[in-house]
Amino acid sequence: MSKRPCSFTKPSSNSDQHDSDHHFNMDSLLTAFLALSDSPPSAIQASFDRLLDSNSDQNELIQRALRLGSVLLEAANRSARICSSHHNAVIWPLSPDLTIKVFSMLDTQSVCYVAATCTFFQKCAMDPLCFADIDLATLVPKVNNAVVSTMIHRAGSALRSIKLGVLPPIPAPPFLSSQPLVYSIRNANDASGISWNEKRSRQGKESSILTRSCLSSLYGNGGAPGAHLRRLHLYNIERMDNAALLTSLSACPSLLDLEIVGLHVELRHTLESVSKHCHLIERLVFESSKTGRDDGLKYPTCNEFVLNCPNITTLALKGFKLHDYKARMLVKGLHKLKHLDLSTSYSFTGAFLKNVGVNGGGDHLEVMLLRDCMHLKEIEVERFMAAVLAGEFKLLRYIDISNREGLACEGDWCNRCYSASFIPIKQLLEQRPDFCLVAEFPKGSYIEAEQMSASDLSIPSQSTSYASDASVFMSTSDGSYYSDHGSINEDSRESGYVIYEENSE
Repeated sequence: MSKRPCSFTKPSSNSDQHDSDHHFNMDSLLTAFLALSDSPPSAIQASFDRLLDSNSDQNELIQRALRLGSVLLEAANRSARICSSHHNAVIWPLSPDLTIKVFSMLDTQSVCYVAATCTFFQKCAMDPLCFADIDLATLVPKVNNAVVSTMIHRAGSALRSIKLGVLPPIPAPPFLSSQPLVYSIRNANDASGISWNEKRSRQGKESSILTRSCLSSLYGNGGAPGAHLRRLHLYNIERMDNAALLTSLSACPSLLDLEIVGLHVELRHTLESVSKHCHLIERLVFESSKTGRDDGLKYPTCNEFVLNCPNITTLALKGFKLHDYKARMLVKGLHKLKHLDLSTSYSFTGAFLKNVGVNGGGDHLEVMLLRDCMHLKEIEVERFMAAVLAGEFKLLRYIDISNREGLACEGDWCNRCYSASFIPIKQLLEQRPDFCLVAEFPKGSYIEAEQMSASDLSIPSQSTSYASDASVFMSTSDGSYYSDHGSINEDSRESGYVIYEENSE
């Protein structure tokens, strides 16, 4: 039997030749066509008109011309971008490694702008290092889950920091501010004049809304993105709940800095999760979205938190119900604590301050913010200041006991004190010249001209070393004690930082 010759060899050769001839003809025609670009436009238009007159299907011819022009324009633009990219790569003075290093120092929005400049910059800006610190916090909602997920995936294991959510309209200065940070229906206008309810309805239409799964990428890919995360700041994300936050925290064992403002999550569950998964944490700022109504913190949770998170230097728990024994356990048990803020908190009277400066965390306190605490008592503040004069709290340099409703009087917190005359201010400043006391009582005057000048109300220059660190308290608190009221006026928009406790329970 004779063998059949291979039938595919020769046809393949013919096919290659055909393709080569086709490409040659196409190139020749395009070269001739492009040579016409030097011709007057009127001559090209006249030639096209003649071609139309001789063609029976003028519509088809016009559509073909449009398609050809569109294809040529797109090809030319793409080639121009490639040439510009090559040009930029040649004349750009920095190497790709240095360029990536520079881009990694930019904020997230600037990195996105850079990536849109040219292909060369885009390649550099896509490096994971450029997304190590993701800042997607905005004044109005305009970020959705897809954007967050894309950024986290780009960063991968290089991810170190995330800031996400809706910021207050005006950044708050350190320590003192008159702007609330927690958005609510009661204080609902931002700088653009758009109410929070209007923004919520607009979010759905624009798909610019974050949901409970906005951080799900942290625990994707075996948890690689969240494994090295150091900083997590979340602001006014209404749809995030306890389960979603706790799942995200479980993927962040290296977390050092956690800030939670305006989320509908509970203090007890959050501290339990931090205690279980984030043993390295150094800074925790938590502002309640429902001032005065979160009373879920229990003794075992406080105990676990103190034992499992010994590196805490900054603790801000604002707007929660905290009794004195809970506050004492936190302050006395955290031996590295330097900055404490319990602003707008309820229930504690200040009795927890007794003895916390002896063999406890209070011995290292530098800043205490006790602003706008409903049950803070005048007598407890007086006892505390006496302890300071007696030599306790040697590192303390800043305390704020301001209260627009005044301090509670002994025996009946409904009776209020609007003066700090019980504090020996002259003696305090003589003994501690670098000490700063702030006590603003809008319904009364707390100083007299001979006791303290206006310059004494500001942070002294000697305190600059801790003033920068205390920027952790830049967030401000909701201005209303009675969170069920429907509105607040401008006069009530005092904010601050506070630490209180109560003898009850």
